[in-house]
Amino acid sequence: MDDFALLKLTPPNLQQLTSQYDEIAQSVESLPKNDFSTAELLQSVQKWDELRRHLDSWRNLTEIRFNQDTKNSDYKAAMDLRDEIDPKLTDLDVRIKKLLLVDNRREVIARQFGEQAVAMWECQVRAFDPIIEADLVEEARLVSKYNELLASATFEFQGKTTNLSGMTEFAESLDRDVRHASLEMMWGWFAENRETLDQIYDQMVKLRDQMAKKLNYNNYVELGYQLLTRVDYNEADVDQYRREVVDNIVPLCTKIRQQQSELLGLDPLMYWDEAIYDADGNPRPQGSYEHQIEQAQAMFDGMSKELGEFFHLMRDKNLMDLQNRPGKAGGGFCASLLDQKVPFIFANFNGTMGDVEVFTHEMGHAYQCYESIDLPLADNVWPTYESCEIHSMSLEYLCWPHMENFFGDQADRFRRIHLTTSLLFLPYGVSVDHYQHEVYKNPGMTPAQRNATWRKLEEIYLPHMKFGDLPHLPEGGRWQKQRHIYMSPFYYIDYTLAQCCALQFWVRAQRDYQQALEDYVALCRRGGTLPFQKLVHSADLKSPFQKGCLSEVAAQASAFLGL
Repeated sequence: MDDFALLKLTPPNLQQLTSQYDEIAQSVESLPKNDFSTAELLQSVQKWDELRRHLDSWRNLTEIRFNQDTKNSDYKAAMDLRDEIDPKLTDLDVRIKKLLLVDNRREVIARQFGEQAVAMWECQVRAFDPIIEADLVEEARLVSKYNELLASATFEFQGKTTNLSGMTEFAESLDRDVRHASLEMMWGWFAENRETLDQIYDQMVKLRDQMAKKLNYNNYVELGYQLLTRVDYNEADVDQYRREVVDNIVPLCTKIRQQQSELLGLDPLMYWDEAIYDADGNPRPQGSYEHQIEQAQAMFDGMSKELGEFFHLMRDKNLMDLQNRPGKAGGGFCASLLDQKVPFIFANFNGTMGDVEVFTHEMGHAYQCYESIDLPLADNVWPTYESCEIHSMSLEYLCWPHMENFFGDQADRFRRIHLTTSLLFLPYGVSVDHYQHEVYKNPGMTPAQRNATWRKLEEIYLPHMKFGDLPHLPEGGRWQKQRHIYMSPFYYIDYTLAQCCALQFWVRAQRDYQQALEDYVALCRRGGTLPFQKLVHSADLKSPFQKGCLSEVAAQASAFLGL
């Protein structure tokens, strides 16, 4: 692939694809149950893996193109096709996995590729049956409907036409009236669309609960954990981690907000003030987009030869879409193109310091993917989600020594604010997770009851928050802007689990930067060969489920911030 912008992949022919899968299945089934040729089995696995890498590349390219332009009818049609046939592709894969997980075949696969791969397959087998195919198609339709609705949001503010991502710029204005007015307008849009947002989510919750019941789970919480292939921790571990955040981080965040209130001279500190951390306002990246990309190249060149060469590749092959524009989906993500052996990153720069945070975050994903992409099994390229986020969030901190490239003499302020926002994120992140547990354990809740549940959790995790006269938020509607709640159930706590580990990398980097960087690269190269807690321990980090896992981080951060 010379240029991502020119890349095209042909959609699979389902009939032809089914024949290919049948051939692989027959080759596995024809092997004797226990006394078989290992070479023949692995040859079938390799053929299947090559096919999966190609399909995964097509899936991801289709999604990337749609996110790049949600108004493009061809991209929308391609995305609809992907959503329609995705359950059938899952069915084909599950059939092969079932054959590989029986008798001595499982032992051979585990010995060749590691126990983690077969453990994930077992989760995936337990999380799918053709009986839910139609439900999965409907779920994908609802996800697209939500995504398109948010992408359609348009605002005329201070002479500028912008979208939800673009409104962040005004929410960080030094002018308090501008901050308030921008959030009033943005949350007013959510209030106006409340009924539609409630309807979409209500349908999603009931549909997901229905799928869980069809697969003989008590509720969607159980199915959700299987879908996320959480093989070495459970709901009780997550609950313990949430308590750790309440005990160690919520009190620290209350002090942060008190300090912020004093620095801004605002008492009380309101929701529309929270994005500004001192009287000078938040630092912004300097120079044009092109200048920032050149500075990023200088940063990675300065960090290591390998990182510098990798970013050259990302630039040369046009593997980044970072600038905000009308019709482009919101958010940021990294996707892999396994056939082409490259990652791709997507973001929406809006001129705020968040541009640098999102960029270094997604580059962390991309670098890990690139370092792992030649592992012999597609399942080993990416770790499970919470492990993936360690690489992305840790790179944010490892880039700290080079923030002068983007912020000049404001770099120290950026570092302080970046650490502050990382800490403040933890209680919010676990509240999102706690909320989803409550919702899916009680799928019959009304929209009003869901909002009341959210407000109750805000009082536990975000006790300092004051919404004043802003629309939608005082009624408990803030959760509706969080895409993951609609689009990726239970995923969100993965960010906080990873942040717990990334902050440990931050502590280590303060003491020995080079060692921290070497440990980080080594972790990237392990890819998804181990489950979450084993990957954490392999980097000599404390598991988030370990009591006291955040105590050292909280102490170091408190000292750094002068609290």
